Amino acid sequence: MATEQTTGTSLARALATGPIVLDGGLSNQLEAQGADLRDSLWSARLLADDTTEITKAHAAYYAAGAQVVITSSYQASFQGFATRGIDQAAAARLLRRSVELAREAELTAIAADREAADNVVGPRPRWVAASIGPYGAVLADGSEYRGRYGLSVADLEAFHAPRLGTLVGAMPDLLAMETIPDIDEALALMNLVRGTGVPCWLSFSAVGRKTRAGQPLAEAFAVAADVDEVIAVGVNCCAPQDVLAAVEIASSVTGKPVVVYPNSGESWDATTRTWRQESTFDAGLVHSWIDAGARLIGGCCRVGPEAIRQVGHAVREAPQIVPPHAPKQ
Repeated sequence: MATEQTTGTSLARALATGPIVLDGGLSNQLEAQGADLRDSLWSARLLADDTTEITKAHAAYYAAGAQVVITSSYQASFQGFATRGIDQAAAARLLRRSVELAREAELTAIAADREAADNVVGPRPRWVAASIGPYGAVLADGSEYRGRYGLSVADLEAFHAPRLGTLVGAMPDLLAMETIPDIDEALALMNLVRGTGVPCWLSFSAVGRKTRAGQPLAEAFAVAADVDEVIAVGVNCCAPQDVLAAVEIASSVTGKPVVVYPNSGESWDATTRTWRQESTFDAGLVHSWIDAGARLIGGCCRVGPEAIRQVGHAVREAPQIVPPHAPKQ
């Protein structure tokens, strides 16, 4: 069970004093460890087949300096597991297991802090964010990069509610509602979390100043502006060069701390399931993101532990900045 030191509320307070480092891409780290993710369940397959590799991947990011890791539940769902003959009760156990695995890595990192000769202040605060990926991820056809699935907000609520409830029951520190491609899905998630007291962040997948579905980011961020449970709003799995404008818009529209974790800048071919082009991820951009309002900073696809280590260096160099709107207690 999470302690008060490591709840989403304490993360909100931490963001009031300066930026916090997120982890990087889970799938690329699993592949670097030798895992085969050529599967419609992607990294979620390992929840059933090889949980040791998931814990190792989380541990690699904690060791690289991340203070927040995101669970392996991004592509995990009751519907997806059902296609593998996994019934609802077993699927619920696997979803809860995703949080437990991140907690195991957290405990290992805490123990390492205590044993480190140069650590005289004790364990660093760390948090576990349970991933709530978009509906499109379950389709495994690149739909999460397009949105507009032809489903109503009510349909999307019905899809997300059982998984969200199960993950909340596993007691992560907060929820990471991430890679959301359009406003309808964001509205569904806000409807589910509003009034629950469960802290979360909302992160859109974006291109330029628009969501993947082509809606203005200002309109997208606005859906979270008055939701107290949302402690940060921003973008992920976008190109690094698109981050700065998104941070400026998110901060202006919501007044909340901004979360950013772009991908490497390479492009994903959903047909061949391969990455193309060259990486443009540069930790040197972090200072400009922080100046614009970014407070949770990490990486997504193809951004590994070494890049997160560099992000950590940049974050530590940044001055302690208090945002204009302190989080509600």
